[in-house]
Amino acid sequence: MSALRQQIDEALKAIRQHTELLPEVGIVLGTGLGELVKDIDITCEFSYRDIPHFPVSTVESHAGKLIFGSIAGKQVVAMQGRFHYYEGYTMQQITFPIRVMKSLGIKALLISNACGGMNPQFRRGDLMLMEDHINLLGTNPLIGVNDEQFGPRFPDMSEPYSRHLLETAEAVALENRIKVQKGVYVAVAGPNLETRAEYRFLRGIGADVVGMSTVPEVIVARHMDIPVLGISVITDECFPDALEVANVAEIIRTATEAQPKLTRIMKGVIERI
Repeated sequence: MSALRQQIDEALKAIRQHTELLPEVGIVLGTGLGELVKDIDITCEFSYRDIPHFPVSTVESHAGKLIFGSIAGKQVVAMQGRFHYYEGYTMQQITFPIRVMKSLGIKALLISNACGGMNPQFRRGDLMLMEDHINLLGTNPLIGVNDEQFGPRFPDMSEPYSRHLLETAEAVALENRIKVQKGVYVAVAGPNLETRAEYRFLRGIGADVVGMSTVPEVIVARHMDIPVLGISVITDECFPDALEVANVAEIIRTATEAQPKLTRIMKGVIERI
C-alpha cells in the first residue's frame, strides 16, 4: 500500500466513525463563498483539525470544515474553505481532500473560487463558468510516483471541465435570469497580487481571470476521472491601465454579495446530476 493510500484510509476511518453517508457530489467553497452550507441539511461536520492528514485553513474567510449532508435531494460532502500553495502546503497536501472525497464515493465535483477579472467585458460581481485553465503555479500535484489505482501516469486534460456540467449550469443560470460569463482561469502561486505587466502578460496568453487556487484540485479530480464544474466569482477588476490598489475586505465583500447567485446555480446543477 502506498503512503498516500494509507493516509486516505486513516482519514476515512476517522470520518466513518461518525457518518456512513455516501456523498454523490463533492463541493469546494472558496474565499468568501462558504455560505452555501446554510442550504445543506447537515448530518455531520468535522473540523479539518480532527481529520488525520488534513491540512488546516490559515486564510481569512475559510472556515475549515468538512460538511456532510443533503442539498437539492442529493447527498453531498462540502469543503468550507480550501488550502493554497502560498500557505506553505505541498501540492499533495492541497489536493488530499479531493482524494478522500473520491474514496467516499463522489461522482462529480463542484468547485468555486474568488478571482480577479482581466477580460475587459467582465465586471466585479460577475460569475464565470470555467471552460479551461492555465497552470502557472510552477508545479503539479501529480509529480512523483503514480499510483495506478488512482489514475494513469499521463491523464488526459482535453476536457478539464465537464461540457455536460457546463451546459447544465448555463441552463440553470438562464432559468434563474443570472448573467454568467465563460472563460479561462489562470492559477498563479501568490500570495501577492499581480503587477500591471503581469496582468498584461496573463491576458496576452489567453486568460480571462486570475486566481491562486482550483487548478491543483481539478488536475487531481481529472486524474481520478471525476467530472468537474468550476465557477469563479470575479471580485475585482484587474485592468492594467486603470488598476486600483487591492482591498481585501472589498474583495471578500464582493464574494459574499455574489453568493446567492452562486448558490442558486450550484443547487440547480446538483439537483440535475
